[in-house]
Amino acid sequence: MPTELVEVEQLLDHAPDRVWEVLGDPALYPRFAREIAAADRVGAGAGRNAQYRVRFCVGRGTPVHDRVEVLVNRPAEHLVLVGPAWAGGHLSIRLDPAAGGRTLVEVVLSLPENLTAGTTLTGAWLRKRIRKALVRVDHHLSGRALTMSPTRIDQAARGQSTLTVARTLARAGVLSPARPDRVARQLGALARWGATLVGGYRAAAARVPAGLALVDERGTLTFEEVDRRTDRLANGLAEYGVRHGRRVAVMCRNHAGLVEATIACGKLGADVLLLNTGLSADQLADLVEQHRPIVLLADDEFAPLFHHLPASLRWISTWSAAPGTLSVDGVIAAARPTPVRPPAAPGKIIVLTSGTTGTPKGARRRNPSGLGAATSVFSRIPLRSGERILVAAPLFHTWGLAAVQLGMPLHATLVLQRRFDAEATLAAIAERRCTALIAVPVMLQRIMALPARVRERHDTSSLRVVASSGSALPGSLVTAFMDAYGDILYNLYGSTEVSWASIATPADLRAAPTTAGRCPVGTRVGILDGEGDPVPPGAVGRICVGNEMLFEGYTNGTSNEMHDDLMVTGDRGYLDADSRLFVSGRDDDMIVSGGENVFPRPVEELLLSLDGVADAAVVGVPDREFGQRFAAYLALKPGARLGATAVQDFIHEHLERFSVPRDVFFVRKVPRNATGKVVKRLLADQD
Repeated sequence: MPTELVEVEQLLDHAPDRVWEVLGDPALYPRFAREIAAADRVGAGAGRNAQYRVRFCVGRGTPVHDRVEVLVNRPAEHLVLVGPAWAGGHLSIRLDPAAGGRTLVEVVLSLPENLTAGTTLTGAWLRKRIRKALVRVDHHLSGRALTMSPTRIDQAARGQSTLTVARTLARAGVLSPARPDRVARQLGALARWGATLVGGYRAAAARVPAGLALVDERGTLTFEEVDRRTDRLANGLAEYGVRHGRRVAVMCRNHAGLVEATIACGKLGADVLLLNTGLSADQLADLVEQHRPIVLLADDEFAPLFHHLPASLRWISTWSAAPGTLSVDGVIAAARPTPVRPPAAPGKIIVLTSGTTGTPKGARRRNPSGLGAATSVFSRIPLRSGERILVAAPLFHTWGLAAVQLGMPLHATLVLQRRFDAEATLAAIAERRCTALIAVPVMLQRIMALPARVRERHDTSSLRVVASSGSALPGSLVTAFMDAYGDILYNLYGSTEVSWASIATPADLRAAPTTAGRCPVGTRVGILDGEGDPVPPGAVGRICVGNEMLFEGYTNGTSNEMHDDLMVTGDRGYLDADSRLFVSGRDDDMIVSGGENVFPRPVEELLLSLDGVADAAVVGVPDREFGQRFAAYLALKPGARLGATAVQDFIHEHLERFSVPRDVFFVRKVPRNATGKVVKRLLADQD
C-alpha cells in the first residue's frame, strides 16, 4: 500500500515546450533535484519505455540503486515514471499551458511504505524538495544564476579558515606532541626555509631524523640522510654555477634521485625544471633553448635524446652511471658536508603542461605560504601522519609532485618504483604494507586488467587511501575498483595551472561515479560564461577555480584568463543540485555537429563499458555536412572481435545521433602520456 500521495503545483514563467526540455529528460534531474545523485539512460530509445539507472541519495546517505521506466511520454504534456522497486508507486509530471505563455507544473509522487518507513521522507519534506527543484529549473530556463558573482575572500572568512586549518592538521596528526628540542628545531627549519620542499624535509629531519623518508630500488634513506646528502649535493652543484636565479633541468623516473635533486637545488635557491620522461629529442631541445638551464640532472637512459643539446650544458647522471660518467653520487662524495644557508629568495619548481598536441609549456609553481595548501587536500583525503605512500604517479607531474609535498608535513615514507608495473605495484604494497597509493587513472585500469587470481595473490589490506588524478576517471573503473578493493578511492580534479579544484570521496563516487567531487577547504569553483558571470543552475559553462596555489604563469610570459580571483581552467562542466562538480570536457574537445554542442567523454565512457574494449579515445574531426564529427579509436582486448557498425549501433542506443562516431578505427593501442592523457598528435598518426 503506497503512502499518501504527495502533490505539488507550481507556476513557471516558461512555455510548456521549454519546460519539457528539462522535465522531459530524467537524465537531467540530478542537476536540479539534490536527492537524485545519478540518472543514466540504458538501452535504446528516449521516449516511452526508455529506462534509466538511478541512484537516490537522501542527506548524503548510502545511495539507493533503482531502475525506472517511462510509462507515459507525451511531449510538452505528460510524463510518468515507474520502477520495479516502487510496488505501485510512480512519479507523474503534467504540464498545462497558463496565461502569459507560462506553464502550470503538476507533480504527483507516490512512494511505497517500504521505502519511506523509518526515513525523513514525509509528505511535507518531499513537497519542499520538489518545490526547490522546480525553482532551480525555473532559474535554469530563465538564464538566471542563483549565486552571486565571485568575490575575494574577506577577512572574516580567512579567520574562520585558520581554525579549520588547525583542526584539519590536528586530525591528520601533523600537530602532535613531541620532544620540545625537536619541535623547536622543526619550527626553526620551517621559519628559515618556509613551507617549501626544502623546509618540509629539513623540518622532518629535525623532528624524526631516523624516520624512513624514501624507498626505491637502490635502498632506503632516512630524513636525516636526505638532509645530509642534499647539503653535499647543493655544495657540489654550486661548483657548477648553480645558484639563486639559475635554472636546473631534471629528467628522472620515479626514484630518490629526483627528490634529492629538487631539494638540493632548492637549498641554493635555483629554479628546477621538471622534464617529462616521454619527451622527444626535438621537444627536449626546444625546452632547453627556452629555459636555458645551467645543469641537466638526468637518468642515463635518456642520454640518446641529448644530441641536440648545447655542448656547454653539463649533464650529471642520476641513475645507473656508466664508468667515467659524472654522477650525483660522485658529486655528493666529493662535496663539502657544510650546511647550506638559506638563499635570498626560494627557487621555483617549473612543471610542464601535458603537451598532448605539441611541445609542452613550462608553468611556474607557487611556493606554499604555509600548511594551508596541504590542509586543503587533507580536508577531503584522510591522509595521516606516518603514512607509507607508494607514489606511482610520475614525480615530474603536478600530481606526483603534490604527493611529495603532502608527504612532508606527515613525515610519510615515500615508496618509489622507476617504472610502473601493475603487479609489481601490488607486490610493493604488500611487501611495504603501504597505506596509500597515489596514481593516475590508467594505472588503476592496468591493475584491474590483471586476472583476479593475480590480484588476489597480493595482500593489499593495508591500503586506506587510493588517490587518483591527472586525467578523467571512467565511471565503470570507479565502481569495479571499489567493488574489488573497498571504498578507499578518491578522485582529485585539477590541473598544472590551478593545482586542485575538487575532490571526490568514496561516498561521492558511489553516489555518482563520474563526478569530480566537491571543493576542499580554501578552494572555490565557479561555473562561468564567456563574460565571467555565473551560469544558471545545471548549465554547462567554463570551470574556474580559486585557491592559494594558482600557478604564477607560464615561462613564456603568458598566463590563464582570470575573473576576479578565479582562474579559467580550459575545461567545461556543471554543478549538480548537491554541489558536486562534473567535467564535460576540454573547451577545445567540444565539437559543434549539426548545431549541437557535444563532448567526447560520454562516448568514451560508453565505449569502455563494451566487452572486449581495452581502451578508447574519441576526437573531433572536420565534416563537410555537419561541420564536425567524432572519430573513435579502439584498442581491443586479446582475442576480442568487434565491428565498426556494432560500435556505432551501441552508441546510438544510448546517446543522441550527433554523438555517434562516423569513423571507427581499431588500433593496437591508444597512445597516452605518463598521466594517462591521450596524445592526439600520435593518435592521428594511426589513422
